[in-house]
Amino acid sequence: MFNTSYIEISRTAYKNNIRYLKRIIGKEVRFSSVIKGNAYGHGVHNIVPLAEEAGIDHFSVFSAKEALDAQKVKSPYSQIMIMGLLDDEEIEWVIKNDIEFFVFDMGRLEKTLEIARKLGKKARIHIEMETGFNRTGFDYHQRKELVAILKKNREHFIFEGLCTHYAGAESIANYLRIKNQIALYRKISNYFSRNELIPNLKHTACSAAALTYPNTIMDMVRFGIAQYGFWPSPETHMFRFRKDPKESNPLRRLISWKSKVMVVKDVQPGQFVGYGSSYLANKKMKIAIIPVGYANGFSRSLSNMGRVLIRGKRVPVIGTVTMNTMTVNVTDVPGVEKGDEVVIIGKQKRMSISIASFCELSDQLNYQLLTRLPVEIPRYIVK
Repeated sequence: MFNTSYIEISRTAYKNNIRYLKRIIGKEVRFSSVIKGNAYGHGVHNIVPLAEEAGIDHFSVFSAKEALDAQKVKSPYSQIMIMGLLDDEEIEWVIKNDIEFFVFDMGRLEKTLEIARKLGKKARIHIEMETGFNRTGFDYHQRKELVAILKKNREHFIFEGLCTHYAGAESIANYLRIKNQIALYRKISNYFSRNELIPNLKHTACSAAALTYPNTIMDMVRFGIAQYGFWPSPETHMFRFRKDPKESNPLRRLISWKSKVMVVKDVQPGQFVGYGSSYLANKKMKIAIIPVGYANGFSRSLSNMGRVLIRGKRVPVIGTVTMNTMTVNVTDVPGVEKGDEVVIIGKQKRMSISIASFCELSDQLNYQLLTRLPVEIPRYIVK
């Protein structure tokens, strides 16, 4: 099959998540599917068609390269928005292709207006304001100069959005910081309105903000991790559970990661397993070699700590995870043989292994693990 593992993406789980999130934001609010990082590891070519099936027609990406990837698979009726990197030479391509993009500094604004003027075509821009995250966005003290430039050049752009991004809405530790950001955004928005600059969309909320701060749900929400079935944090999950105790976990994970047993062999007592001496067999053992290692997205930090599922049993990773393989202890699982299915993430019979378990063992965020899954691993849509 020309690959050592594969990923399954559940159509049913995705549609369930979209229904739940749409219920939270309401029918009038636009849903933007964030598909940066190869759709959080799920595959842009999978998620864009699935999202469109679920009624989504707006996609958020980080760069022009990601916009190009999305453009190849989206329908003609869906819109792409670039939130991050956009080189000057890419702005012309973006304007020509009616792609929306964030403008967050004077250099990009001036270049955008220059190219739009040259092309005789309006740029579709979202003005990003800095409200306390300190990453990208126009500072509050720039508002007068910014508004003056925009009013002077109205014929060269469509004011698609006025936006900002919150600094850690997934954690209660940032509560005051988020509240201050919300207040500053409103102040900025009012200033634009007084100067007769009204955006088509006001949007500030990501998954965490929409799930924990209802007043951040404006004209559009940029949903990332939640649409893939993951809570931005345990705190976010608990907040929603408190709001509706009947639904302990309404989000469903889309992703399952599977491989197969490559070799089964015996190890005698007193022998070491794998590189070095990190694991010593204290009795006669049966081991299985799985053709997935750290080059395939299975972290080396899971050496002697990770787990996989074989024949419905959870078995431990022993020894050091290598570039292309891991070794598991199958001594207590009868009948294991070459070719048996191995579940790295997902369910097998009554057992399951979640992304969260990986994160706890390897000190990674779920975002990290998902986005580090190599593009080369084939991804398939299943029911």
